[in-house]
Amino acid sequence: MSEFLNYVYVAVGVVLSFGAAVFVHEYGHYWMARRRGLKVEAFAIGFGPKAYGWVRDGIEYSVRWIPAGGFVKLPQMITSEALEGTQNPEDETLPPVSPWSKMLVAFAGPFMNVVFAFVIATVIYFVGLPRLVNPSIIGYVEPDSEEAKLGIREGDRIVEVNGKPADSWHEVQMATVLALTKVVPVVIERDGARTTYQLSAKESPTFGWKILNLDPRDHPEIMRVLPKLPGEAAGLKVKDAILSFGGVPVASREKLIELIRSRPNQATEIVVQRGTEKLSLTVTPAVDPTTKKGFLGVELGFNSKNVYAVQKPGPTPLDQVMDVWDKTVATLSALVHTKQTGVGMKDLSGPIGIFQILAGYFNTDYRLALSFLVLLNINLAIINLLPVPVLDGGHILMAVIERIRRRPLSVKFMEYTTTAFAVLLISFLLYISFHDIKRFSLIKSWQGGSVVEEPGAKTQPAPAPAPTKP
Repeated sequence: MSEFLNYVYVAVGVVLSFGAAVFVHEYGHYWMARRRGLKVEAFAIGFGPKAYGWVRDGIEYSVRWIPAGGFVKLPQMITSEALEGTQNPEDETLPPVSPWSKMLVAFAGPFMNVVFAFVIATVIYFVGLPRLVNPSIIGYVEPDSEEAKLGIREGDRIVEVNGKPADSWHEVQMATVLALTKVVPVVIERDGARTTYQLSAKESPTFGWKILNLDPRDHPEIMRVLPKLPGEAAGLKVKDAILSFGGVPVASREKLIELIRSRPNQATEIVVQRGTEKLSLTVTPAVDPTTKKGFLGVELGFNSKNVYAVQKPGPTPLDQVMDVWDKTVATLSALVHTKQTGVGMKDLSGPIGIFQILAGYFNTDYRLALSFLVLLNINLAIINLLPVPVLDGGHILMAVIERIRRRPLSVKFMEYTTTAFAVLLISFLLYISFHDIKRFSLIKSWQGGSVVEEPGAKTQPAPAPAPTKP
């Protein structure tokens, strides 16, 4: 019952959060349009068939089944007709709207998102903000690699990447991805002494991003035991956490795989944590006929924990918004320099990806979800202000052109332009949604485990990556 209620809590939180961001944006257009005397035909949250609706003062209000946005139907602006395929503005004679009014109405939506972001950031300031504090400790250095030859060791801590502080492995990854060079300056700490290395990044086989040729300290855990192979014969079970192999402490999956491969046909002690018990088992890795290296016949994931310390009061609203701005600019720069970063359009998140991220945050701590909403609203404002027809920035651009020409653009031109870019926008949303589905599982994002309260911190099991077969 409690698990079901958690699903309901997460689902309601995600829908209301995303809906709130859309609502304030569309309400900005609606409010300004009414203030400037424009005719409003409809106000809708979502697209597609109506789930619920009513008519008041000649305006149709509705909530629709596809929660991927919303619209305010303004015949004098030609905003949603191209998307909805409904009314032609020429069907009704309406008074012309000044370019200034068009600019104000278009700008009001993104402006409301910025205002909403500051409101949420103010709430975060008072309730506090969880910060990742689990240190970015290296768990594995590949033998004979450039990093090993430079003297980098397991147990060293990465404290800075490309000039950015790195207090967690997530920050290490983000700073590496957003660096515009293949060689990345990395500051590593050992016994209080810090050394700067120039490390060559490699391409992630999973996402195509730049990553360091170093692996984090995690805790290998058995995800699956294959039948009739050494792992099963030794008594290994799913969810066993591997502590050591052959007397060598294991700090990462990669280290464990290296140890297993180095001991084919050799009986070896393996120490595992099974629930509250610590067990010592003996396993004899079989020989892979191709590589002549050892293997157990198990699939490995990890059961690492993200540790959050709650900063209270949280960062000031301005600091939060400026942090989002810096990250957005860095992300756009990474997209522009895709050859150097490996970041492309496929790595952006659409509604499906946003829902997944929100679900994961709500399942960890609602304050993380609030922080993501600050980012979401600022991003909605920035994206909508791009000078692209269909988007608010496109309407502002057309109004500026109209002002310069001293006469309106032709209705046909605006219709054709809006329709063409609407098709491109929908195609783009489908493209990134396809990659969202490839990257994420909505169900897994809700199964993050329970949050454990600790003094000044919160812990939450991180989602396990794709299993690895040793």
